Amino acid sequence: MSYLWQEFNIKTFPAETLVFRDGLFCEDLSDYTSAEFDKNTINILKTPKLPIHIIYIGEIAGNIDINVNILAKNTKVIMTTKIINKKPAFLNIFIKNTGNNSLFDGQIIAQNYKDLTINVSGQHLYENTGIFVKTRVLAHKNTNTILDGFAKIDKKQKFCDSDISFSVMADETAKITMKPCQFIQSVPKKAVHSASLYKPCDNQINYLRSAGLSGAEVKNILQEAFLSEQ
Repeated sequence: MSYLWQEFNIKTFPAETLVFRDGLFCEDLSDYTSAEFDKNTINILKTPKLPIHIIYIGEIAGNIDINVNILAKNTKVIMTTKIINKKPAFLNIFIKNTGNNSLFDGQIIAQNYKDLTINVSGQHLYENTGIFVKTRVLAHKNTNTILDGFAKIDKKQKFCDSDISFSVMADETAKITMKPCQFIQSVPKKAVHSASLYKPCDNQINYLRSAGLSGAEVKNILQEAFLSEQ
């Protein structure tokens, strides 16, 4: 799977993998035994010996649903999403964690060239569960970006850890809407929501220009730095 690293800068590691490219499941690139995949739903039924890595890359368009149900305890699920859209796209990611001491750690990196809606929903349905999703969007000229985030911790589900965050770097002509929401029915270990707009400061721009870079080169470097930030 080394080409994924070269083409999409995906960090691979020992894991059970489920790979999607341009919205399609790639059976020949996937290697998993602890999960079941049916249409748009991934059910993790038994505790894996290795982490589970969901890789979702490429160009998307239209309505796309991704459902991840963690049903096993002591399970770590990592999701790496790197997408672009040149046509209107609506991406729904629904996470349900019912596995004691199980964790979902997701990263979404998107470049929007048209209209893009990303909806992230995380439900803690057992105690001591974690759901972390960080979304970064580069919104290009004359685009419309909508980011929805919903986190729910059910009653009596103690010690849950929830963090859904949005960060956007946008062209001056881009329209941005961010709507974080939490529904907390039990005292969590931590429950965080954040939404931010990133704008390069004058010091960054002047430093790069002093190195002899053109305005276009400075813009490209700052965009790449934003997208690659961990």
